[in-house]
Amino acid sequence: MKAVICTKYGPPEVLHIVDVEKPVPKDKEILVRIVAASVNSGDVRVRGLVVTGFMKIIFRFVIGFSKPRRPILGTVFSGVVEQIGSGVTQFNAGDEVFGITGFKFGTYAEYIAVNEKSNVLLKPVNTSFEEAAAIPFGGQTAIYFLEKAGIKQKANLNVLIIGATGSVGSAAIQVAQHYSANITAVCSSSGVEIARSLGVTNLILYDKEDFTKYPMKFDIVFDAVGKTTKKQCLHLLNQGGVFKSVAGLEYASETKEQLVLLKELFEKGDYKAVIDKTFSMNEVVAAHRYVDTGRKKGNVVLKITE
Repeated sequence: MKAVICTKYGPPEVLHIVDVEKPVPKDKEILVRIVAASVNSGDVRVRGLVVTGFMKIIFRFVIGFSKPRRPILGTVFSGVVEQIGSGVTQFNAGDEVFGITGFKFGTYAEYIAVNEKSNVLLKPVNTSFEEAAAIPFGGQTAIYFLEKAGIKQKANLNVLIIGATGSVGSAAIQVAQHYSANITAVCSSSGVEIARSLGVTNLILYDKEDFTKYPMKFDIVFDAVGKTTKKQCLHLLNQGGVFKSVAGLEYASETKEQLVLLKELFEKGDYKAVIDKTFSMNEVVAAHRYVDTGRKKGNVVLKITE
């Protein structure tokens, strides 16, 4: 099968398409023919070893010293179950599924074998494979950080989302809406259309004003791109307010419950998969270059097979 491997840490050009052995599903595993994956901030962070200070040492221990020890990158997939292991009870051949693999990676490939009890579900009935691949990463990250910040505890919280039109930010808007929060979004002028399409009316354009000096205070400030610090945002927090950021030591853990929620919201029409660009597998280097610019809106999808 064809797969994209990361030969070493570095720029997008370290990615190469090679032939590797097609996986064989074990007893509790399903073999998925991947139709679409996504290229997200986590992928480019791993590929480029984009961490600083002591975190770089930790990162090398966890991921690999000179290159990822799991060289097939990608954490999100959608596709069709081609074969099931002898002990599988939750899926059948032909099922259309989507999921996320986390630090196991492996989705930049034509096939992947995953345990049936891992973060994989039947994809939403009303979604395309491309849309399904654009749901998990941003959605599960947003759920994790917003729930850690206490968004489930009380309705009508005032929430500020920084970087509101990326994959995590656009998901955070929709997750916060699910929890009946009052949302203020920080984005650039070029992101206004996306933010408004997601139902946000209170916008702060960071290319027009310094959002850290905004006069309103918030119960939750969530930096969905990791460009600010709690110290910079102290002025924005109510007494007892919570600051969360995708940067730093806290890493969003993924659960099947999060994936179930995202599926339910999508099927009810309460969640949109925001897709900026779609690239073919052969264009993976160009896809990573684009994500590296930091200008993507929503998700970048990688089409693997037809």
